[in-house]
Amino acid sequence: MFLTYQLISKKLIIIPFVFGVILCTWIPLVPDSSSTISSSSSRPISLTNNTFTSDNTTATVGTATPIQHLIIIFQENVSFDHYFGSYPYAENLDGEVPFSASANTPSIDGLTKSLLYNNTNLNDPFRMSKDDAKIVASCDNNHDYTAIQKSYNGGFMNKFVESNGIVREGCNPGQVMGYFDGNTVTALWNYAQHFAINDNFHSTITGPSLPGHINLISGQTHGAIPPNIENEVSNGTLISDDDTLFDDCSNGTKLYMTGKNIGDLLNNKEITWGWFSGGFKPTSTTDDGKAVCGSYHVNIIGNNITDYVVHHEPFQYYKSTANPSHLPPTSTSMIGKTDQANHQYDLSDFWAAIESNNIPAVSFLKAPYYQTGHAKASDPINEQTFLVNAINKLQNISKWNNTAIIIAYDDTGGWYDHVMPPIVMQSNDPEYDAIGGPDGLCGLNGKDSKYQDRCGYGGRLPIVIISPWAKVNYVDHQLTDQTSILQFIEDNWSLGRIGDYSFDEKAGSVLNMFNFTKGHYAEKLFLNSNNGTIVKNYSK
Repeated sequence: MFLTYQLISKKLIIIPFVFGVILCTWIPLVPDSSSTISSSSSRPISLTNNTFTSDNTTATVGTATPIQHLIIIFQENVSFDHYFGSYPYAENLDGEVPFSASANTPSIDGLTKSLLYNNTNLNDPFRMSKDDAKIVASCDNNHDYTAIQKSYNGGFMNKFVESNGIVREGCNPGQVMGYFDGNTVTALWNYAQHFAINDNFHSTITGPSLPGHINLISGQTHGAIPPNIENEVSNGTLISDDDTLFDDCSNGTKLYMTGKNIGDLLNNKEITWGWFSGGFKPTSTTDDGKAVCGSYHVNIIGNNITDYVVHHEPFQYYKSTANPSHLPPTSTSMIGKTDQANHQYDLSDFWAAIESNNIPAVSFLKAPYYQTGHAKASDPINEQTFLVNAINKLQNISKWNNTAIIIAYDDTGGWYDHVMPPIVMQSNDPEYDAIGGPDGLCGLNGKDSKYQDRCGYGGRLPIVIISPWAKVNYVDHQLTDQTSILQFIEDNWSLGRIGDYSFDEKAGSVLNMFNFTKGHYAEKLFLNSNNGTIVKNYSK
C-alpha cells in the first residue's frame, strides 16, 4: 500500500492505493497451443504452432506480444499540458494552418476554462504560437528535484512560477505556464489522432534529465557512487545531472551507477539491443587517445548546440554497458550484438542497421540535442523535424508489422501541468525533499521506500505509441510511468525484473494502448517534417 495526495474541493486528502501484479497472466515465452493474447475489449489473436498469425504477417514467437521490434524515441523536458493541454482543440489564428480533430476524438484530462482563466498560480496558462518556439530555444525552466516538489505545493499545483519559473537572466518567470497546441506541435497531435496516447503517464521521480534516463532503463536511481555530491547525489541516490566516469566526453565531477539495467537483462537472454545517440561518433581524439564529441548543429535561433550530451546517455553510467571511448561497431551486422561498441552507438549506426535489414529487437533513439525539445537548446519545430523524418522512414521498413514506436520524455522541464501525481515512493531527506509546511509533498519514508531521495511519481509527460498494433485515436487514462516502458520490455522478452526496489514492480501497464486482435492494423501515417501536416501521397 502507498499513499497518494489528491486535491479535492481545495482540500488536500490522503488516499491509499494498492498495486497488483499487472501482467501475471501474460503469455509465456513459448506458449502452448491454447494460449492467447487478449486486448482489453477485443477478441484475442490466436497462436498456432508457436507463431502469431494475422492477416498479412507471421512471426516466430520469441515475444509475449506480436511486437518483435520496439523503438523508444526518448525526448526532453516537456510536460503533458505543455504539448497536449488543449488537445484536441487548436485555436487556429489567422495565418496559421488550421488543425481540426476528428469528431470521435476522446476527451483528455486537460486545461479547463477554470484552469485557463482562474488559475491559482501567479500567471494563468497561456497559448504559445509557432513564433514562440524561438523563446523556448532561448530560456530554460528550473526543473531540479526539489524545485518540482515545491511547485506542486502539497497538491495545490500553484507554485510553478516561484519554483520552476525561468531562472536565466532576461527570461520571463511566467513563461513556465506556456503551452502549445496543434498549430505548432502538429505532428504529435496527428500521431495522437491516428494512434494511441496516455494522459496519465508520469516521470518516475521528480527531477531533471539524468534521473529520468536512469529510471527508463533500470527504475532505480539509488546506487550512485560516490554516495554524496552536493546537489547531485544524496544518500547514494542520484537526484540531478552529472557526467559519468565511463565516458571520455565527460566533464567536471564524475559518478557511476551500480546495480542492473535493462541492457544486462537483454544480454542475459542474448536479445539484440542498442542505444543510439546523435553525436556519439567522435569527431577527433585527444593526444592521449580520448574521444572528442564535437559535432554540433545550429538551432532555431542561430546558436551552435553540441549534439551529444553525456547525461542523456544512461547506459554509459554502468560499467557493464558503457562504451567509454565511443568505439564503433565492428561491422553493420554486429549492431545490436555484443562487440567493442557494447551496444552504445551513434544515431547513424541505427540507420545503417535499418538499411541492412538488421534492426535490433530493442532500440533507444536519442536525437541530436537541438532536436530533443529541451528548452534553451531545442524547440518544438526542430523536434518535430526529427520525429517525423524518423517515423516516416520506420513505417517503410519490411518489419513494420511487428514493430512499435514509443515517443516518451525524460522529465517535465519544469513546465506547468495541473495534475498532482500520486506519490508512490516516499522520502524524507530534509535537505532536498519538500517536507511539511505549505509546500510539503513527499512525507515520511514508508515501508516501500528503502532508499531516500526517490520522491515520485513526478509530473505528467506525453507518451505516444505508433504501431500497426496501436489502438486508433485512443486516449488511455491508466496510471503509468517511465518504468512502464521498462516493464513492457521485461515482459515482452521474458527477462524478469530488475529487483532491488526498482519502480518496475509498481509500474502500470502500457498494454491498454495496444490492440492485439487478429486483423487489427492501424494504418501508416506519413507527415510533412516542416509543419507536421498529413502527406497524402508519400514516397521514400
